[in-house]
Amino acid sequence: MFRRFGGSHWFLVFLFFTVLFWRVASLQLFPDSRVEKQSRRQYWSRVQVSTDRGFIYDRSGRVLALSVPVSSFFIDPAFWDPADGPKLKGILPDGIISAVSSPMTGRYFSLARKTDEETAAKIRELKIKGIYEVTEKKRLYPNKSLLSHVLGFCDVDDKGLSGIELIWDKVLFSPPGLKMLVKESSGRMLDVSRQSWTPSAGGPGSVRLSVDSRIQFIVEKRLSEGVAEHGAKWGTAICIEPGTGAVVAMASLPSFNPNVREDLLNSRKIINGSVGLTYEPGSTFKPIVLAIAMEKGLVGKGEAFNCPYTLKVADGHISEANRVSYGKLSVSDILIKSSNTGMAQIGMRVKPFDMYNGVREWGFSKPPGIELNGVEDGLLASPEQWRGVIPANISIGQGIAVTPLHLVTAMAAIANGGKLLKPYIVSEVKDSSGKIIHRGERRLVREVLSSASASWILSLMRDSVKRGTGKQAGLPYVSIAGKTGTAQVAEKGEYKKGKWISSFVGIWPAEKPEYVMLVIIGEPSKGKFYGGDVAAPLFRRIVEDMYQTGLFARAGWEG
Repeated sequence: MFRRFGGSHWFLVFLFFTVLFWRVASLQLFPDSRVEKQSRRQYWSRVQVSTDRGFIYDRSGRVLALSVPVSSFFIDPAFWDPADGPKLKGILPDGIISAVSSPMTGRYFSLARKTDEETAAKIRELKIKGIYEVTEKKRLYPNKSLLSHVLGFCDVDDKGLSGIELIWDKVLFSPPGLKMLVKESSGRMLDVSRQSWTPSAGGPGSVRLSVDSRIQFIVEKRLSEGVAEHGAKWGTAICIEPGTGAVVAMASLPSFNPNVREDLLNSRKIINGSVGLTYEPGSTFKPIVLAIAMEKGLVGKGEAFNCPYTLKVADGHISEANRVSYGKLSVSDILIKSSNTGMAQIGMRVKPFDMYNGVREWGFSKPPGIELNGVEDGLLASPEQWRGVIPANISIGQGIAVTPLHLVTAMAAIANGGKLLKPYIVSEVKDSSGKIIHRGERRLVREVLSSASASWILSLMRDSVKRGTGKQAGLPYVSIAGKTGTAQVAEKGEYKKGKWISSFVGIWPAEKPEYVMLVIIGEPSKGKFYGGDVAAPLFRRIVEDMYQTGLFARAGWEG
């Protein structure tokens, strides 16, 4: 038989459990100082890191931009001795060394973000207490400066700042992830994240361009040689498919390497001259003027004009570039020989308001609509200001400022039978699920020229290469139609003596055009400056390289 507890026994049980609970609570609420010291040596930390950014491809699927793993380093001031700061001298900038050589507060100080492997190895070798390493992603452009103005670049957190990286940032960008780190009592930092990255569901999207990186390489290589050969300040070249409006190459000099952050500080280098610089087109504008006059029925194919060396027009005069008097020239020969006085007479037959509207119908002085940032509209004075010699100047490509993209797009209309198309450089955009959300395609703006007139002007441009100012662009195995241009550089309302812009726009094969390309050499300084002597030979070399490397293939389009 069990004896029943008395009241004193229950009191002892109650007292025992009271003491037990108090002890457990006191240990939790008021831990031993030795336990506190040990716990401070082992802690959790969250570090924000950049994640994968979407791929950018060329038209054939070649990778132009991607994200790769790199090392970043940070300091925990609680475990850092400022006396170790000078040990980093020669590895990191002096400003960083100065900052870490003084007492710091908090638990996190970014020491070096997304370092190259050489720098990372030097930091690791020092084995300094308080410096910790974490892996994140960095944007890489494997072809370095190739197509850099089109691709653009990102900031250190992989947010797009320029080019395709900026325009399609909402598709390419993946929000930063969090690394969960724990520090052992030994001082070693461990990544205990379930996954290294925590991107948004499905990951980033991707962008495919219309650019062919093989043609781009040829264009950039030859353009760089041309700029160096003629001691020029800048250069640009654009190649497009006239039947679709697709850009297959777009190059601009000076250039930059988006992998080298120091290059991004030079504003002159990062301007995309193909769309962001305006210039007077000179004689490359003459086919447009002739087309406008023909469409309005103001000039006939069989007409002829007297073309003296100098033509007095109102308060000014128009002169031939080569200082010769041609005498009587047919309309055909005015374009083939690039007569200024002849084209001025043709252009002045069109009323200023009609010429102004005609030029704008061809896309000039309007947004071209291409998927790039920093695109200029060009400059075209309102017709109320077309007084005196101005209409004659505009007829020969002076007094109007265009971008290279505007001009090559207009020339494509002559090549494809008179249809002005919207240019595009992005072929396809996919979201994170792989769904296509944008597709570049042929988009008609308007019909600016009859097919018969376009064919006739194209034949004149072909003759310009055969026996006119564009002879140096000719090749024996492909028919080329083209037009040279030599324009003075205007600054603050005045033409600068000795400063020229040399250009050539070519279309090939002339019988059934597949490509249109504009080449410009800005301010050559080694004697030659005529478009036929500077830009035309450069155009020929690019086309030669395309043929020799087997890059000439029929680009499908409907006329």
